[in-house]
Amino acid sequence: MPNYRRRLTPGGTYFFSVMLSEGAEISLLTYLDRLRHAYARTHAEQPFRTDAIVVLPDHLHCVWTLPLGDADYALRWRKIKSRFTREIGIAPARSRSEALRTERGIWQRRFWEREIHDDADYALHIAYTLTDPVRHGLVAEPQDWTASSIHRDLRDGCPPPDLPETPDPAAFGERGVRPIAEPA
Repeated sequence: MPNYRRRLTPGGTYFFSVMLSEGAEISLLTYLDRLRHAYARTHAEQPFRTDAIVVLPDHLHCVWTLPLGDADYALRWRKIKSRFTREIGIAPARSRSEALRTERGIWQRRFWEREIHDDADYALHIAYTLTDPVRHGLVAEPQDWTASSIHRDLRDGCPPPDLPETPDPAAFGERGVRPIAEPA
């Protein structure tokens, strides 16, 4: 059994990739309002700053900054994932392992996180997050994707980020960048 060790820095800034399970037959975009609700309820209970977020059909990326003295991002993700799952009311077939852990089989069990170390690292992860729909062939420009915090940034006067030089998607927690069909 792998021994995952997470970096826990109170007040730290982190990049996350959170994926639906391979067998999940839903699109996050179909239930975007419910995902936003689960996210907002969790944020109200356990605040954090969302520096960037993008939601794609089968995964999302975001950059968070946690409050000083708090490093518990895992609890926040557990709440977001479980609230979303309960709100959509879909119960797909579960493996024995998922049933024993009272999981519903919609989300991948874990998530990818990476602590941000400096300004250049921060800029890279913000750009990766906001330009991911372009990499997946969903839009031509990051600002064309509606399920993104880029619109908040543009309203606040921040220019759209440049596309990072073809980064390795595995370094950002993705299964591999491939075209994703947008839901009909």
